[in-house]
Order: sequence, then structure tokens, then C-alpha cells
Amino acid sequence: MKECRFIAAHGMLGIGVAEESLVQALAVDPHFVACDAGTTDAGPFALGMGISAFPRAAIVRDLSVLLRHTVPRKIPLLIGSVGTGGADVHVDQFMDIVREVAATEGLKLKVAEIRSEQSKEFLRSQLRGGRIRALDAAPPLDEETIERSVRIVGMMGVEPLQAALDEGVDLVVAGRCSDPALFAAVPIRMGLPHGLAWHAGKVVECGASVCEKPGHGVVVGYVRQDEVIIRPVGAGLRCTPQSVAAHSLYENADPFRFTESSGVLDLTDATYEQVDDTSVRIRGSAFEHASQHTVKLEGAERAGFQSILIGGVRDPFILAEFDAWMEKVELRVDKSVKEVFGRDLRALGARIDYHVYGRDGVMGALEPDRERVPHEVGIVVEATAPNQATATALVQLTRQPLLHQPTTKWKGSITGFACLHNPSHIERGPVFQFNLNHVVLADAPLDLFRTTITRIEGAAHAPR
Repeated sequence: MKECRFIAAHGMLGIGVAEESLVQALAVDPHFVACDAGTTDAGPFALGMGISAFPRAAIVRDLSVLLRHTVPRKIPLLIGSVGTGGADVHVDQFMDIVREVAATEGLKLKVAEIRSEQSKEFLRSQLRGGRIRALDAAPPLDEETIERSVRIVGMMGVEPLQAALDEGVDLVVAGRCSDPALFAAVPIRMGLPHGLAWHAGKVVECGASVCEKPGHGVVVGYVRQDEVIIRPVGAGLRCTPQSVAAHSLYENADPFRFTESSGVLDLTDATYEQVDDTSVRIRGSAFEHASQHTVKLEGAERAGFQSILIGGVRDPFILAEFDAWMEKVELRVDKSVKEVFGRDLRALGARIDYHVYGRDGVMGALEPDRERVPHEVGIVVEATAPNQATATALVQLTRQPLLHQPTTKWKGSITGFACLHNPSHIERGPVFQFNLNHVVLADAPLDLFRTTITRIEGAAHAPR
């Protein structure tokens, strides 16, 4: 019986690979081990600033565990969307970590570096040629948008990973990559059904989150001609038909159809069956091949510079009339801005936002229980401006009105706001926003990606 066996080491590199569970799972003699290392859930800063959302030391720890056990066994390891954003700078940073781990562990490696960052010149030409199309809820796109972008990456599917594995590498270091593609690439390369391979990748992309109660461990997958078996390895971990089906729907706009660069995973006829106490069988997953290969684009541009102020209010008289009190604070701040700068926030190209935690700081206007008077609230003031000096000045102008804005229940001066820090303001530096939700039409699946094979021996490395 033809089958592809694999291990999903974790849902995110840097959170903590369970070494004991990994060693136990290696007894199945897997064809590969894979782990995602990136996400847009962390926001646009990683792509914009070229840094990772996870500490370098945590990535070193997890990669050390994985390479320590895969390289001696000649098991290919695939890491996708390295550095959170998957841009070229993230690949470079990750390769530095690979060299460090190889030196520490005494490992010789053949590594495929797959870069997914797109040049502005190329994207401008594609836009002019009508080869970039908007996805649902995409922001407007023109050549100025491309020029403003700090970095733009394309999301690879299975084909660049398969081409890299054809080189006989020990490690694939991929830039921005579809999470399920990390797990679908090898079974499809082995000739197994695309629908089952993609579905297996979809349910294990977040590691043990596919379990009934997520915990510390790994997930073993078996892709066969007519089924997928998902089995967790770790204390207390258990998959059920409900937990696996639920993760099949995870982050989907459509509960049955999941679009990838090469087609659509169709779960309409998929079934989920308990095999034993911890494992689940999937059957019936289908895949519709696309007539046109597409590559999803993700871009980040600088939205400005930001300074913040954090404090709290516990005075019951202020809280009883909080909306009216806050409105007066904002009016005083707006007046101060005009007096100091000679123009209002709009003319400055700036904004000041007030987030009230304990009341509606998470949900904002959607908060259904907004009328309930809490016993205390936290206020985060967020000033965003074209430069850091202006952002800091704006947030400094909010401190005095917050401290001393009167309440109708008291006469004379009051101090009703407590600042968390001293000085009260914190400079956050540049802040970013996503500015693309588009696809580019690719002539061939490998066209937008560049692969380099690197050999590493301890601390030494030599591109081939």
C-alpha cells in the first residue's frame, strides 16, 4: 500500500517543539517533517520591519531540536514562511540561525533557500499588463501602492517545495508559503491524490490544535490512496471527528472550498471517522485543478510613526458619566493641537485614537454590553503621525486633559487618571499596514520564486 508518512512538528516554530513526542513519532519512519514559521495573524510589522514575531533564541531552540533528529536520519525538514513574514531578509536571518545550529550540533547540511519577495519593477509590469487581480475586500491597487510598499511577497504552493526536494536537500527554508503546502508537497510528489494531500495539510498546519484539547506534542499524518489518518503523539492528546472537521473549517471564508494557488480543495464530500482512541480517518476530499496558476501577494507599507500613553480611571463619578467626560477630554486635546500646531489633526496627516479597556477596548462599537458601568477602565491613547516627533507631541498633549478633566459630581480640581509609566508616553516607532490582497497570474508555478542550494559544514557554508 502506497502511503506518505509525515510529522507536523508544531503549529509555529518558536513556540516550543516537544522533543520527547518528536522522538516517539520518528518511529513511524516519516518521509518528511515540517513546521510553519510565519503568519499574518501577527500583523504587518514583521513584513514591514523585516523582523520576526518570535525571539531568535526560541527559534534556535526549536530548530536545534528538529535538525538534531532529522539530519542524522536523512529525513527532509521543511520550514515555511520563515521569520514570520517570509521576505528575503527573513530568509537571510533564518539562514544565520541554520549556520549557528549546524555549528553547535556538528551537522552537515544541504539546504534549499526559496525566496518569495517580489520586485517592484516586476509587479508594475504585471499591473500594466492586467495580470494582477483583486481578491475579496482588497484595497485599491495602483503603481503608487507598489512604490509605497516596503516589501511584497508572493505565497508559494507545493511546486517550489517539490523542486527543492528534487535536489536531495536536508532542509528547505521557504519564504512566504501556504501552510498546507508544506504537508501536501511530498504526498503529491509521490503520486497520491491531491485532495487528500491538501486536506491533510489543512488540518495539521497548526500542529496539535487539531486535537480535541490542544496540548504539547506533535501530529503524525498518513496520506494513502483513499484515506488520510491523523494521529497525535503527546500526553493527553486526542483527535476526534469533530476536532478534525472543525480545523478543516478553520480560517475559511467558505466551509467546504479552500483556494490554493493551483486549485481548490473541495471538502463537500469529506467524511471523518474515529479510528481508535486518538486517531481520525478522512475520506472523500477532492481537488479541482485551476486552469490558471495564481500567486497571492502580501505587501506592507508604513502607516506613520506612533506614540502611546497608557493609564487608568477608577473614579466612580467619572465612570458614571464616562462618555461625556471622554468627549470633553477629546475636545480639550483637539483645541490644544490647534493652538500648538496651528492646524487640526487632519491637516497634520495625524490621528489620535482612545481605546477603553474594561468597557469596549476589544470590540469597540460592536461591544453589546457597552452600557454597563465597570469599576475601572484602562485607557490607551494612540497618536499616529507622519513623523515620530509629531506623534510624541500629540500624545503628550493628551496627558493633562486626562489627568484633570472635571466631573459634574465634584467642584474644583481633580486628578482622576493614573499613568502607568513615567514618562507617561512610549514611542513605538514606525507602524505598518497591509496594502495588498491580490493575486498575480503566473505563467508557471516556479516563475515568481528563486531557489539557491547551499551546503553548510559546521560554521562554513558554500553556495553551489
